[in-house]
Amino acid sequence: MSNSTSRDAILGRIRHSLGRPAQMPDTPPDTPDEVTDRLKNPVANLIPARAQLPHAQQIDLFIKMATQVSATVTRVGSPDDIPREVARYLADQNLPARVRVAPDAGISGLAWDQTMLDISAGIAGPEDAVSVTPSFAAVAETGTVMVRSGPDHPYTLNLLPDTHIVVVHASRVTGCYEDVWARLRQSEGHGNMPRTFLWVTGPSRTGDIEQTIQLGAHGPRRLHIVLVDDT
Repeated sequence: MSNSTSRDAILGRIRHSLGRPAQMPDTPPDTPDEVTDRLKNPVANLIPARAQLPHAQQIDLFIKMATQVSATVTRVGSPDDIPREVARYLADQNLPARVRVAPDAGISGLAWDQTMLDISAGIAGPEDAVSVTPSFAAVAETGTVMVRSGPDHPYTLNLLPDTHIVVVHASRVTGCYEDVWARLRQSEGHGNMPRTFLWVTGPSRTGDIEQTIQLGAHGPRRLHIVLVDDT
């Protein structure tokens, strides 16, 4: 079977699964207007039943799923409690008290001076062992946190430090991935998406070496989630 024949067979199966007619060689491809219309009016994919829960149960499911993938989760009553929780976690883990935080007002503007932590804001470098960042949303079905890039959230904060502490507001815990995309479209508006997104499900890991799970292979070794009860 030639490459072109194989390609046509694959594309034909994809069209069949989408309920669309098989495209003949003389049939024009989708027009720009059709593509634009689909982007403006996205249709949700399959949504797992386990995520279709009341919001309080979605929060409980998020905590359960996050801890199952080796993340740790602590709930606090308000944003004012975040600095103390970060200080507690680092002390309990015997980790450095030097922290690089996102220059987001909701993080860098907290009362860090009420702790003994050495705080600086901005892009993470090789010397930064701990970072604290906000999240855009969280997904209950998999215990995943979604973070995005931007001037107030340098992307290196998500990947370079060995310990990543993510602040998740309970009001931003959603049932499934589709809910996060819908919220992001509503928040950013058409054509204004951030440059990159990162879906974080537990600490970085790999099983490539002798089939043994190793944490921290491609990113943070630890993921600690501070869940702020704002609902």
